[in-house]
Amino acid sequence: MSAPLAADRSVCTGAGQCVRAAADVFDQGDDGLVVVRRQPAPAEHLDVLAAVDACPSRALSWSA
Repeated sequence: MSAPLAADRSVCTGAGQCVRAAADVFDQGDDGLVVVRRQPAPAEHLDVLAAVDACPSRALSWSA
């Protein structure tokens, strides 16, 4: 069973790598910190994995 995509806003630095990798899944709030808009569709899994890998603060967690 896969774990839901999660973002720890307490460690996010607002680098925006997640939005650049998967803009339909991630956004940045008014404070610049990550917001998970929705769980990724299967066609978005590679982009979301790239976002998780690119996050410099390791704020994202997910396993497909």
